[in-house]
Amino acid sequence: MRTTHPDRPVIRRSLRRMGAAALGTAALVLAGFGTAGAADAQSGVAKVAPHVSWTRACATPTKADVAACNAKRVTSGVTEYMAEKAYAKGVTPKAADATTPSGFGPTDLRAAYGLTSAAASNGSGETIAIVDAYNDPNAEADLATYRSYYGLSACTTANGCFKKVSQTGSTTSLPTSNTGWAEEISLDLDMASAICPNCKILLVEAKSATMANLGTAVNEAVTLGAKFVSNSYGGSESSSDSTYDTSYFKHTGVAITVSAGDEAYGAEYPAASQYVTSVGGTALTKATSTTRGWTETVWKTSSTEGTGSGCSAYDAKPSWQTDTGCTKRMISDVSAVADPATGVAVYDSYGITAGWYTFGGTSVSSPIIAGVYALAGTPSSGSYPAKFPYTAAGTSALNDVTSGNNGTCTTSYFCTATTGYDGPTGWGTPEGVAAFTG
Repeated sequence: MRTTHPDRPVIRRSLRRMGAAALGTAALVLAGFGTAGAADAQSGVAKVAPHVSWTRACATPTKADVAACNAKRVTSGVTEYMAEKAYAKGVTPKAADATTPSGFGPTDLRAAYGLTSAAASNGSGETIAIVDAYNDPNAEADLATYRSYYGLSACTTANGCFKKVSQTGSTTSLPTSNTGWAEEISLDLDMASAICPNCKILLVEAKSATMANLGTAVNEAVTLGAKFVSNSYGGSESSSDSTYDTSYFKHTGVAITVSAGDEAYGAEYPAASQYVTSVGGTALTKATSTTRGWTETVWKTSSTEGTGSGCSAYDAKPSWQTDTGCTKRMISDVSAVADPATGVAVYDSYGITAGWYTFGGTSVSSPIIAGVYALAGTPSSGSYPAKFPYTAAGTSALNDVTSGNNGTCTTSYFCTATTGYDGPTGWGTPEGVAAFTG
């Protein structure tokens, strides 16, 4: 398990009750919840900077052309969601447990990305495919718990909303079960539901985490009619990537989203495919001082943990990508929340204590962006939807992320946020669906 201590800015307010402030701050520090800010004038309780530890859901690959899922499960500490809720109520945050959500839910995510109206009215008739490795035998039941808790309509096999198949399309001959990938599956299904509750969901399970099997699962998802395919996994680049591109990811009229990776600065495949939307990660926090009500920075917690980005060593640059520092494919295109400290609520029960967990990683941002594409409607025939955000670049349809970095690099924008395009966050995060239609 990797322990991280994200350094987040603390909201400070003028103090009227110095005694209460001191007591509130002391209580938080003694509780081990990291740096505490100045106390609220009325409650005397400080808003705590998010401070969490987490573990990888999937093991790091030891072979070439094998992928790992990018899910990170929080194991202890105070998330942004917990700190915000406690602050609003004037109480000290309590340690997370599995009985109640401790991460952002659907309402939070839709509000953060300007999707409240679209989520209520769009998505009917659209299918989001989730591609992962191995089987999660509790996938449908866990999804039902998540949707019921948040008041979303039922999405089941019986009502035609949910379908689970193998990479060959079989509903009965499924891969072997795997606890780590089951966590990833729960995360992906819940995020697709959170953003596009009216969408149908197709879960395609590859028989293993090789790129060949995962790619076959992508092809099956498209064959079965999905116009939106989320992939929350990746591995090292290789000279085989251009072959994988044309074999598995070259599908016109289909929005294929891929996590940029969680190992901080550096390129990863299939995020580097020229035919997919590469999705970077941010730290998302509430900000009452802004019109939007939220603020984002590049997700980075250490030199080896944060959103991926970088210039591909192998993949050709798509025609719509016009940055001049990288002659090949540049990662990322867009981004969304991924920092575990500002993570999302997920319900999971396979191989773990059944209950609520907070997850981060770019495994969060990929299905979120797939959901946004689905809310925007079926992509035009013959299009590569990865191009759509570039058409909206620099407009109010995207929240430009201009602060933070995910490491050190010779060419600044490869790893450092700036006004306009940058590697860690692409052109920014969604503000409605306008940047994802075409």
